[in-house]
Parts: sequence; C-alpha cells; structure tokens
Amino acid sequence: MNIILKNGSGEIEEKKSRFICHIFKIKSEEEAEEYITAVKKKYWDARHNCYAYVTGDKGQIQRFSDDGEPQWTAGKPMLDILNSYGLTDCLLVVTRYFGGVLLGTGGLIRAYQAAAKEGIKNSDIAQVCDGITAVITTDYNAYGKLQYICNDNNVDIIDTDFGANVTIKLAAEMSVCDTFEKKLMDTFAGNVVLNDKENVKFCRNMAGNIIFLFLNMSHPSILICSLGIDFVGIAISVIAQALSKLATKAAALQDQYDLTI
Repeated sequence: MNIILKNGSGEIEEKKSRFICHIFKIKSEEEAEEYITAVKKKYWDARHNCYAYVTGDKGQIQRFSDDGEPQWTAGKPMLDILNSYGLTDCLLVVTRYFGGVLLGTGGLIRAYQAAAKEGIKNSDIAQVCDGITAVITTDYNAYGKLQYICNDNNVDIIDTDFGANVTIKLAAEMSVCDTFEKKLMDTFAGNVVLNDKENVKFCRNMAGNIIFLFLNMSHPSILICSLGIDFVGIAISVIAQALSKLATKAAALQDQYDLTI
C-alpha cells in the first residue's frame, strides 16, 4: 500500500473553471470529515467541494461525494484515482469555481481526475513495506561480494561500521528474505548469517529509497531515519543518549512529513 507523507495541493483550469485540489493524510473517517469541513469553510463561496477518501487498516473504508455535480462525475472518479495509486489513509478534496461554461459529463470526469493527479503530484508518496532489519558481521575479503548480493536481491544497506571486521545493518522486504538468506548460505557456506533480525514496516519513496523505518517495538510509531542509529552493541550507559538522538530525528521527520508520533 502507499501513503501520503506530506499533505499537498494543486490547481488546474478547464474552460474558465478553477479546480483546486487538496490532499490530506488521514487516520480515520472523523479526521477526514474535519478536513472536509475546513476546506468548505475556506472556500465557502465555491460552487462545489467534492471529495473522496480511503482509510481503514486494509483500505476497506471508501467514501466520496459529488457535492452537487452530476452523479458519478466528481467523487467517484477521484476515488478511482486514489485506488489507481494504491493510496490509503488519504483524502482528496477538489474545490470548483464555476467559470460559466458547462463541461459535460466526460469533461467533468476528466477535470476532477486531472485536479486529483495534480494534487498527488505535489505531495510526497511512499510505499509501506513489511520486512526485517538485520545485522551481518564479516571480514573485509567478503565485503565486496556481500555488497553485490545485497544489491542483486534488492536488500538495502542502511548502515556500515568499519572496525576489525565490517558490520552491516540492512533492511529487506519479506518477499526477498528467503531468497537472500539462501544466497548467503550458498555463497558463504554458512559463515555469513543474519543476526538480530527484527520485523519492521518501512517506507520507500517513489524512487525506491528507504526513508524511515517503523520499528516493531512497544512504541511502534517510533521512527528511524534511513541513516539511523545502530543499536547493536550499544552499552546500557549510552542507550538514553541514543534514544534522545532518535527522538530528535523523529521530531524532524514529523515536521518534514506531517507525521503523527
């Protein structure tokens, strides 16, 4: 599934009608309704404020409204756009200022969908993936081959420590874990293994890069930046300091991406 990291907006004009799209990250129907009310209040003089949203743990809650436009010409086409992008926990509101020229059914559908796409284009989208983080320790002779295997199997190296040996922290999607571990076994005859495995959810931006990790801890909303802190081997005496740094990074991400922590 895909989510919105940061709210966005966009505007198009079609035959003198203005279509203003706002896209919001939501967690519930109640939050969606609050945003819809706020947009209607802001654009009180507009003829239409149409919306569509998807939420729920499996994206099963889907609502839309044509807000006075001909039936199926606004809200449903916008909902189709959300589903085509695989977006969940997401609300689209498109405000129309009528320009005096009727667009017809097909014209309205195209205009509302174009406005929705413009709003999405101006927001930040990420794919949420189920996966693991793990740590590998190896010697320098095996490091280059290990890098190649990670790249070849779409496994991300998120931190590397060069000491007496090389310690790598990596993130891998569940779909590639078995193949990756088998490749390690075949290549290194059991001498290179995954340690400290932890189930996580992580986000990839549209370029495929990991942005941050959702750790599967007692506070699952704690975030780690992809530059993250490697907790392996951290002495008890410095854990408090490490958590303080993590909180600072999480706060920065919250400001950047409108995240709720």
